[in-house]
Amino acid sequence: QVQLVESGGGLVQPGGSLRLSCAASGNNFRFYTMGWYRQAPGKQRELVASITSGGSTNYADAVKGRFTISRDNAKNTVYLQMNTLNVEDTAVYYCNARLVVVGHDNWGQGTQVTVSS
Repeated sequence: QVQLVESGGGLVQPGGSLRLSCAASGNNFRFYTMGWYRQAPGKQRELVASITSGGSTNYADAVKGRFTISRDNAKNTVYLQMNTLNVEDTAVYYCNARLVVVGHDNWGQGTQVTVSS
């Protein structure tokens, strides 16, 4: 198992930006596929972005062109740069780690992102 801790959430006005970080424990971080999910009130948890051990990325249609996922294996950290935020981006954002061969999900505690004027 790997432990994940998210940070960087907060309150921002529409059009603003935030950068989320997810710090992971362990020595095998580079082998994990990492992802960011979000869950808004009354909604199901949904994938926002993911990045494989090889650096391939995937984004939800709603955030393409606005969000960027990246990883720094030397720091055991995954980032989510969020630009041009809108009210619909308001949610708790969760970090996810999966060792693809095993297929088990590891989750962080989540960080709140609120976009409001």
